[in-house]
Amino acid sequence: MNSETEASTMKQEETTALLPKLRFPEFRGTEEWKEKPLKAAAEINPANGGLPESFVYIDLESVDAGELKAKDRISRVGAPSRAQRLVERGDIIYQVVRPYQRNNLLCEFDHDENYVASTGYAQLRANGNNRFLYQSIHIDSFVGRVIAKCTGSNYPAINSSDLAEIHLPIPPTLIEQQKIADCLSSLDELIAAQARKAEALKTHKKGLMQQLFPREGETRPCFRFPEFQNAGEWEATTLGEYFCPIRNGFVGTATPYYTSSDGVPYLQGKNVKGGRIDASNLIFITPEFHFRQKKSHLKTGDILMVQSGHVGECAVVGTDYEGCNCHALVILSPSRNLNSEFFVHYFYAPAGELAIFQITTGNTIKHILASELKTLPVLVPKPAEQQRIASCISNLDVLLTAEIQKLESLKTHKKGLMQQLFPSTGGMSYE
Repeated sequence: MNSETEASTMKQEETTALLPKLRFPEFRGTEEWKEKPLKAAAEINPANGGLPESFVYIDLESVDAGELKAKDRISRVGAPSRAQRLVERGDIIYQVVRPYQRNNLLCEFDHDENYVASTGYAQLRANGNNRFLYQSIHIDSFVGRVIAKCTGSNYPAINSSDLAEIHLPIPPTLIEQQKIADCLSSLDELIAAQARKAEALKTHKKGLMQQLFPREGETRPCFRFPEFQNAGEWEATTLGEYFCPIRNGFVGTATPYYTSSDGVPYLQGKNVKGGRIDASNLIFITPEFHFRQKKSHLKTGDILMVQSGHVGECAVVGTDYEGCNCHALVILSPSRNLNSEFFVHYFYAPAGELAIFQITTGNTIKHILASELKTLPVLVPKPAEQQRIASCISNLDVLLTAEIQKLESLKTHKKGLMQQLFPSTGGMSYE
């Protein structure tokens, strides 16, 4: 080896020597980490002796956020041509199509079942600790490098050969790999448990909504609070009897004058989802433009409903948005004593969703008209029962929101921990 080559090699070794910001005490002061290509950390797409007679097929829709959501058993004879990766317990399947989604799976299946993955995944059989490798392929720097090697626009993908050459940081010993894997896997278990808790509340709410509102063709709900057991049937009427006017938000030809956050909030369809106003993508307009659009000014208690796209999404205007403007939303202003929250919950119940669906037009993009909403059939109880139902569901929403926030906090904590436990390698960040 000549001096120039030797110097180049030494320089490369120096640049690939890494240290994480956070290291467990027993490994501090020990050998540094090294960047290695994926092919040095795992066998990629190992050969198999042929597919079994039947198996659970894992396609690109089967895995979500590290969990196998679907278990569809098929026969070898009827299997698609992409069913080629015969998975062993402990293998990792890495999504090579749209890898930014990070829908990868650590295969810790029962031994008495056969699983075959699509070629939409690369199959990784770790040379070291498989749980450590599974965590490694989710760090931002690795995902960024994968994305940089992808081809295609609608369905960006990387082939297995290119994937094999992507570098990732590896600690010097299996003991340190195991320690990191145990730490992050324990956190994954907490995240999974919290996700199940949130999902259970969602399922409970869905079932409760089916009980608290009348089914199609009925005028009484299946479940009624004790004080309303003898209150009679709900009133069959039209939405226009309770809300007047029902009008469109700003639909003029003049272009709004956008401004910074010190302007007037300007609500759009994207700001209304799940029964709440989402301010994360809020834009603002100048007071001059706001003043000219008096017809679009909002009042506390108004209901906003998405007019195009995700039609039927709706929310109540609170005091924070009193006097604001909106666009691509239908405004329903109460004309009599009613509980606006009740009507929002009604539109998310099966009967309300069906009623909205029946007046929806359009194939690719769905639309509803304010004029159609005026004659929309609805079933409505007395104001006291409206309030009781709205309070019940809203309280459940508070609990559900708290559980979802706990879940997001755990995910954020894990993301921050991974940034500390793995050395920074200058990769790009992809969410």
